[in-house]
Amino acid sequence: MTINFLNKNDEQSGLHSGVHPDAKLEQSVSLFPNNADTDSRSEPLRPQFWSRFALNELNHSEWEALCDGCGSCCLIKYIDNDDDEELVEYTDVTCQLMDCATGYCQHYATRQEHVPDCIQLTMDNLPNMMWLPSHCAYKRLYKGQNLPSWHLLLTQDAVVTQHEMRAANVGVAGRCVSEIGMSDEEMETRVVNWVNP
Repeated sequence: MTINFLNKNDEQSGLHSGVHPDAKLEQSVSLFPNNADTDSRSEPLRPQFWSRFALNELNHSEWEALCDGCGSCCLIKYIDNDDDEELVEYTDVTCQLMDCATGYCQHYATRQEHVPDCIQLTMDNLPNMMWLPSHCAYKRLYKGQNLPSWHLLLTQDAVVTQHEMRAANVGVAGRCVSEIGMSDEEMETRVVNWVNP
C-alpha cells in the first residue's frame, strides 16, 4: 500500500490514530506515490516499531516507513572528512531521477539500475552516513533521538505531515534542480543552507 502525501482521507492510509499498541497492521507504508516500480516486498508494520525495536530488528517495510520522503539525501553534497569533524555542504542540485516538483524519486525501487552510484541506506552503512540531515529518522533513531513530531508514523495523517514538514522547512519539492546538463563548476555555486546535517 502506498500513502500519498496528497491523500485527504485517513481511511485510505490504513493507519488510524486509534490503533491499539498490540494490534498488527496489515499494510506497509511507502512514501513514493504512484511509482509503478516500488518494491513489492510487503511486510506488516508492527505497532510503534520505531520505539520498540532496534534498527537492525526492523523488517523491510518498517525500514522503508522510516523515510519521510524529504529527498535531502538525493541532493548533491560536498563532504569534507579530512578533519576530526565532518563538514557537509548541501546544494539544491538533485540526482537525475528526482522529480523536482514532487520531491520523489521517479524510479525508487530500481534506482541503482539507473544510477549505479546511488547509495542505498542500510543498517550496515548508516554509521558512516552522519551527513544525513538532522531531521532524518534513520539518523535520529541511530543517535537515540525521537522521530520528528511531524513524521507520518506519528501524525498518521499525510496532509498534516506534509504541512508540518513545509513549516519546518524540510523537503526538496519545488526548490531543487536536476543535475542533468549542469557542470561541476555550476553545482559548486548552488550550496544552500536549508538542509542541516
